Amino acid sequence: MDAAGLQIFSEFLGTLILVLLGDGVVAGVVLAKSKAENAGWVVITLGWGAAVTIAVYVSGFMGPAHLNPAVTLGLASAGLFSWGLVIPFILAQLVGAFVGAIIVWLAYLPQYAATKDEAAILGSFATGPAIRSYGANVLTEAIGTFVLVFSLLAFTQNTFADGFNPVVVGILILSIGLSLGGSTGYAINPARDLGPRIAHQILPIKHKGDSDWAYSWVPIVGPFVGGVVAALLWLMLPI
Repeated sequence: MDAAGLQIFSEFLGTLILVLLGDGVVAGVVLAKSKAENAGWVVITLGWGAAVTIAVYVSGFMGPAHLNPAVTLGLASAGLFSWGLVIPFILAQLVGAFVGAIIVWLAYLPQYAATKDEAAILGSFATGPAIRSYGANVLTEAIGTFVLVFSLLAFTQNTFADGFNPVVVGILILSIGLSLGGSTGYAINPARDLGPRIAHQILPIKHKGDSDWAYSWVPIVGPFVGGVVAALLWLMLPI
């Protein structure tokens, strides 16, 4: 496998781990008869922060560990990533998220069978708004992703102890989740939402209900807009 192929594989594997652990904590909190049932939003945000940290450690020694199409597009827009790898990275991230969601389902098979709440089942795969208002929802996702991508760009100007970068990124995700996640569930990552939503659509889950495709464009458009705006602002700075 050449260097580009290894980087693409690292995006697949890292995003798989990201969704496996991230959607896994959501499943543990929202599904019936789970030991973590009703543990709450703080547990979910802590779990996602830890998921990102572990995923970056798993994939970061093989590639840049974007694990997010909005990050990939943002870094390319800022001139820090090759445009030739943007589409392969995004496809690898999407497939990794899809596979990760399927593994979450396998890990919680008895709980999925015991859960009758359609919203809880969908929520263990994909995001959804607390109040459905598409314009406001897109804005929230754009703001959260702006913070994510601009912070990642700012991190390049700082020096961290060797091997500590993934922890800082995990703290960033935790902060975004606690501060901005209550409105839309903070997808801030098109692959993290779309891949698992496709899995929800095709998996034979009793009581799963609709996959809410009417909302599915929001966690795609919002993050892409936020990521590109962050990159454009970064390019304007005298660095």
